[in-house]
Amino acid sequence: MLHLRLITPADRTDEVVRLIDRTVGTTHLVVLPGAAREPEGDVVMCDVAREAGDELINGLRGLGIDRCGAITAENIDLSLSERADQAERDAPGEPADAVLWEQLEEATHEESTLSVTYVAFITLATMIAACGVVLDNAVLIVGAMAVGPEFGPLAGICTAIVQRAPRLALRSATALLVGFAVAMAVTVGFSWIMTEFGQFSEGKLEGERPNTGFVYAPDAFSFVVAVLAGIAGTLSLTSAKSGALVGVAISVTTVPAAANAAVALSFGDTNQTVGSTEQLLLNLAGIVVAGTLTLLAQKALWATQRSRLTKPENS
Repeated sequence: MLHLRLITPADRTDEVVRLIDRTVGTTHLVVLPGAAREPEGDVVMCDVAREAGDELINGLRGLGIDRCGAITAENIDLSLSERADQAERDAPGEPADAVLWEQLEEATHEESTLSVTYVAFITLATMIAACGVVLDNAVLIVGAMAVGPEFGPLAGICTAIVQRAPRLALRSATALLVGFAVAMAVTVGFSWIMTEFGQFSEGKLEGERPNTGFVYAPDAFSFVVAVLAGIAGTLSLTSAKSGALVGVAISVTTVPAAANAAVALSFGDTNQTVGSTEQLLLNLAGIVVAGTLTLLAQKALWATQRSRLTKPENS
């Protein structure tokens, strides 16, 4: 269930209440006349099944409440109420499958903003992965996966395409490209320093690497893995039952390839640099395609449920 808290101008409150009453899956409606001070107006609160949340929020935006008042939504972790249970049963679909598009746009907006923290995380992840590819150490690759933040901008691009939000697309693409460019440039310098201290060597990079050799050898299988990773990451972002580690796993197809390209460049290994860069671009493309198609499929699925989200006039 979601809890909605609305600030509505007094002349819009009746419309808002009627909209909530008409929406299947709503309950616990509370109206506090004149309770809001900034902006002035009434406070309207209700609980709504997650499956019906997106439709209700869109309806409230259609009434202009986001412009003349406020719409706030938060997840309810515990609700002991027979009415809430009935509201969830009445709403079509399953809560775990529902997509709250406004919430998704807000989440991807935050995760896809180019910031010092974002650049620091992706740079650290690439440097850790550089150690992993040189030493052919799977543990370090997993460590880089845990640190890499690049799925945020990738998800932002997918969301922007589906929602036709050019500003989000530009912001996400900027964070992704600039982030990787800075990370790879710093990692080249890091590789030089490690080489001077005798920790990195061209021999290690060129030697047998059964655990990490895949990062500079793009093939059809690489694209398949990227597509599967993109689907899994997108579902983890939109699902109410997502696991945090699902999105983390996306890094396995991106950060190691970027790290290998940077280290190979520091040694002047053109073949591995080009191969790793191709692997990186192929994986990024696969994730974006898969993520976009996944969101389109979810949007189409829930479009078929809209007719069931409005109560009959005589109810």
